Amino acid sequence: MKKIFSAITLLFLLIACTKKESGFHLSGNIKGIKQGVLYLQQLKDSNLVVLDSAIFDGKDSFTLKAELTEPEMLYLFLDKGQTNSIDNNLPFFAEPKAMTLQTNLEAFFADAKLEGSESHVLYEQYLSTLKQFKDRDLEFFEQQIRAQKLKKQNRIDSIQILKDQNLKRMYLYAINYAIGRKNSPVAAYIAVSDLYDTKTKFLDTIHQSLTPEVKSTKYAKILEKTIQERKKNSID
Repeated sequence: MKKIFSAITLLFLLIACTKKESGFHLSGNIKGIKQGVLYLQQLKDSNLVVLDSAIFDGKDSFTLKAELTEPEMLYLFLDKGQTNSIDNNLPFFAEPKAMTLQTNLEAFFADAKLEGSESHVLYEQYLSTLKQFKDRDLEFFEQQIRAQKLKKQNRIDSIQILKDQNLKRMYLYAINYAIGRKNSPVAAYIAVSDLYDTKTKFLDTIHQSLTPEVKSTKYAKILEKTIQERKKNSID
């Protein structure tokens, strides 16, 4: 009887450990905060659902938990208790393990330092280069506005060509970055989040490049379904 009880106890311990290992744990500090609420959110059916929250009442440290079995994009929302609060949203690639966040109240998003997620590092690298394309596009837009005020149509048309070229390069960069990270769910996420309006053949190329392990993840399945639907409806 004791042996049976010991075996059952061991089984429950193994299940508990497995569950713990599949969980996401985020701890850290928000320097300067005195009161407020930090929400951990997940996108489900186009809506953000709260997974956990931490209330600040004199202390700047927090702990958030959620059950994850694979890397996934989650969102942190800091309610500072101010109507016109800005810089209070932080999307990040969470992984089913312990992670840390160090930031401050004044620049919650801009100064955020997340550690513990290789997926997030890859995604930040992608965003860093992507920002250069977006900044360039903004420069072209401002140049066009000035040209429109001066009614210089030739200048407007020339700038539009440069804008189109920059946009094409940005898409090619995103496609190549995803293909080059075939062993990471980040590749599939980039495809479904930033390349949803590109040609089907490019999405298919990204999906075919993914490793078998990555193909079984959430974003890769969404990508595969998107490709199938577009091919079914003859969408290029």
